Amino acid sequence: MNRLRAMLRKEFAQMWRDRMLLGVMVVLPIVQLLLLGFAVRTEVKHLPTVVFDQCREEASRELLDTFVGTGYYEMTYVATSFAQVEDYIASGKAKVGIVFPPDFARRLDRHEPAQLQVIVDASDTMAASSAISTAQLVGQLKSQEILAERIGVGDAAALPYDIRIRPWYNPDFVSDYNLIPGIMGVVITMTLIMLTSMAIVREKEQGTLEQLLVTPLRPSELILGKIAPYIVVGYMQITVALLVGRWIFEIPFAGHVLTLYLLTLPFILASLGLGIGISTVAKNQMQAMQMSFFVLLPSVLLSGFMFPREAMPSFFYYLSTVIPMTHYLQIIRGIMLKGIGWSYLWQPTLFLLAFAAVMLTFSVQRFRRILTR
Repeated sequence: MNRLRAMLRKEFAQMWRDRMLLGVMVVLPIVQLLLLGFAVRTEVKHLPTVVFDQCREEASRELLDTFVGTGYYEMTYVATSFAQVEDYIASGKAKVGIVFPPDFARRLDRHEPAQLQVIVDASDTMAASSAISTAQLVGQLKSQEILAERIGVGDAAALPYDIRIRPWYNPDFVSDYNLIPGIMGVVITMTLIMLTSMAIVREKEQGTLEQLLVTPLRPSELILGKIAPYIVVGYMQITVALLVGRWIFEIPFAGHVLTLYLLTLPFILASLGLGIGISTVAKNQMQAMQMSFFVLLPSVLLSGFMFPREAMPSFFYYLSTVIPMTHYLQIIRGIMLKGIGWSYLWQPTLFLLAFAAVMLTFSVQRFRRILTR
């Protein structure tokens, strides 16, 4: 019993001295609970919506108010042409587009079906399903209200609102079209961060770091030499993932492969920078592994891979903007499903480049401090 007590005392003392491990043990369950509690929501509300109202009369404004009143639509943008509606949806700024024709109010006055168009970005199947079902419900309820007011009118059997749904990019709502591109990003993130997070700390534990220190290599050159092979690994993974997605899951590829390869490089650099930064902070491989999982959990839950970001509270929505995976999902889904290019994807690409530059600079500076100890 005394031996067991001594062993327990030693383990608790060692755990208390390792503040990094203690922080991960205490903070990680709390973070997991918060993320799962707030991010895991299947009911998507406040979808950013672009409106092109060619009618501009009370009838169209009243129906728009009904859409907003459901809580599922947020009238974020106002377009002056159909081309602007296309641009907002293609860029991902808007998930829904509502287009009123010029004769919308006149057809209502003549007791004829008044058509309007609801365009839904179906590359995100969960958000698109929510938008479409709500639009259909709004049309039915408003039609019933008007029909009730037209009792006794001869053509009252015709529905006043004729809402026609046009799902873009994934009209059949195939969930694989949304998930497989996201899985590609998850695979790259998990592999590169976990491998590079143990690069330098492994050298410490094996005693080979001292051999590297006596070489004329500068810290920046050493860091670059550590991550360069993993760039090749990242491209091999994305190539295999594209082939599997195309041949097995029959995922469409609407864009250009070269564009995807070029815009994947900033994401690979960002992931490697994050991994090598962890490696310079961690004291051993176990710490590096734990910190890697601590980073990977928000990447999966908050990036929009599993759950739409629009369904998250504001704090978690804006928190997700600092996660590289969030921006890469815009790139890979935009290229594969929408066929868009640099003109729409320059913002997430620049963020990834900036993130990679910051993390690699931090890693070099951190490694220099290690050398001076």
